[in-house]
Amino acid sequence: MKYSHSKLFTLLTLLFLSIGVFAQGSSKFKVVIDPGHGGKDTGTNHGKYKEKDIVLSVGLEVGRLLSKHSDIEVVYTRSTDVFVPVKERSVIANEKGGNVFVSIHCNGVASTSAYGTETFVMGLSKNKSNLEVAKTENSVIMLEDDYKTNYAGFDPSSPESIIGLTLMQEDYIHQSIDLASRVQDGFTNDLKRRNRGVKQGPFWVLHGAFMPSILIELGFVSNKEEGAYLYSKKGQKELAESIAVGIIAYKKAYYGSGVTTGTVVKENQSKQTKTTSTKNTSSKSTETKVAKGVSFKVQIAASKRVLPLKPQNFRGLRNVTMLKSGSLNKYFYSETTSYERAEELLKEAKDKGHKSSFIVAFKNGKIISLEEALK
Repeated sequence: MKYSHSKLFTLLTLLFLSIGVFAQGSSKFKVVIDPGHGGKDTGTNHGKYKEKDIVLSVGLEVGRLLSKHSDIEVVYTRSTDVFVPVKERSVIANEKGGNVFVSIHCNGVASTSAYGTETFVMGLSKNKSNLEVAKTENSVIMLEDDYKTNYAGFDPSSPESIIGLTLMQEDYIHQSIDLASRVQDGFTNDLKRRNRGVKQGPFWVLHGAFMPSILIELGFVSNKEEGAYLYSKKGQKELAESIAVGIIAYKKAYYGSGVTTGTVVKENQSKQTKTTSTKNTSSKSTETKVAKGVSFKVQIAASKRVLPLKPQNFRGLRNVTMLKSGSLNKYFYSETTSYERAEELLKEAKDKGHKSSFIVAFKNGKIISLEEALK
């Protein structure tokens, strides 16, 4: 039966892939916002603090802030208090050709002392607390009709079933971790929330989305003080602003000069301190200055598999190199010391079908942030 379940999971994944996963009809950066739970699924509740209401308010505010930027398109898996099956959430993201998938949730446990934010990416964690969070979020599927049929016999309370969730997102794990880190850093450094870290967990909702994907736990509604903050308009607004800032920072880092030039600011700031979205008026003939000793490559894939560096394995691209990074093998197209040339190489890679490719900066053989490279 275990082998049969594994085959069914693989077939289900292939079905997701067939529903327009690589639809990239819009030139805009698409952010799929997934407010967890909804309708008959209230999520975790403690007194008047209901998870489904908190995450919907935060999700809508994130979308409102991002929509102010003309080059960002926002897609919601739900924008009202309705029940959306877990499987359908990733289908929506795939059909819309999302660039990133952001699922928003709250924690809640029996202990009232736990507090803090944490952000998850898809992974087969052996950590007990991570597994418990995943089991809680995955248990939503039991509210759906015929869930055993729809989820190929998946049992959210069974360790065997959880381990059966294969890591089909391995091509996006690097970007997912980077996006999660930017969001988590904002919570920690800007909002001074307790940092519970960036973690991996076997979440079904992330398993089905074929793009960089994260699941945010905003805090614990079971904690009296933190629950009040999550329930407050002030708390929801601050959390939404922080998430939006993290998404925009990620977009700038991975999508070259065609990025949003504006920043999310607190709306009660004075007009003198606001930065608004403006067109990039710098001359294309002026080469971007980069730090000494920096070079750029285009990452086109990341996988546990070792692939021969032949053009046929990379949709015809030549000059491909591989870098071992932990359990992943990262594949890069070409190398240049010019950022403008790197943008041209990025376009070449995407034109060849590597839609999730992005620019990576190196210094002395080590990966550095684009922000540092472009000082």
